[in-house]
Amino acid sequence: MPRRIFIGDIHGHYDGLMRLLEAVDLNLQDEVYFVGDLIDRGPQSRQVVNYVRDNGYRCVMGNHEQLLLEAFPNGEAHMPAFQGWLYSGGQSTLSSYTSVDDLFDHVHWIQDLPLYMDLGDIWLVHAGLNPQRTLEEQTSHEYCWIRDGFHSHKQPYFPDKLIITGHTITFTLPGVEPGEIARGPGWLDIDTGAYHPKSGWLTALDMDGSMVYQFNVFNNMLRIRPIHDAAATVEQHKIKQRSSQLVNS
Repeated sequence: MPRRIFIGDIHGHYDGLMRLLEAVDLNLQDEVYFVGDLIDRGPQSRQVVNYVRDNGYRCVMGNHEQLLLEAFPNGEAHMPAFQGWLYSGGQSTLSSYTSVDDLFDHVHWIQDLPLYMDLGDIWLVHAGLNPQRTLEEQTSHEYCWIRDGFHSHKQPYFPDKLIITGHTITFTLPGVEPGEIARGPGWLDIDTGAYHPKSGWLTALDMDGSMVYQFNVFNNMLRIRPIHDAAATVEQHKIKQRSSQLVNS
């Protein structure tokens, strides 16, 4: 039976992604979705983008994809945005390319990534959305960058859809340990911090089989667990007290 597999922020860890998908054991009927942030920080961003694009897998726009696009708005580097992208992990992405043509080939593909996907019972977006706004009022900034305004909302945004996100490393949310996925009212966050030295876990979520697959890019550990064992409920009343923990992901 076909499965829907959702993969958290990869940040250039291609080898880890391959090990993770080997454990997932994809078949031709499976649908694979990525929550964005394919690039930056890790060493193999070019390989990650190649893999996702060449296999026709679906992906939403992440804030790091946005940073790359802003660095090259008209096919040339816009220096303030370019420097900001390099500072945010773009240097490792740039180093993974062997030619400018390859880089801009990927930039053109990234430009067409959607900001969200409505899959019926699941709504896929990189960061979240503003609970105080209608869908028509949301902007790319909310979809790619929002954090506390989304996570602290006490009611589900959709009555009949689960929101799946990445963007905010789960252990920065109160009540969540490194490597756990995070659960809130009507949403799951599956960015378990593959690049971060406190975690290293890259996550794939099989919604139809209710399983979580994880590979650690630092120690090569693999684990497979039911969702109910891998997910922690966020302590929402503590979200506004967590500012000292935040990392720029």
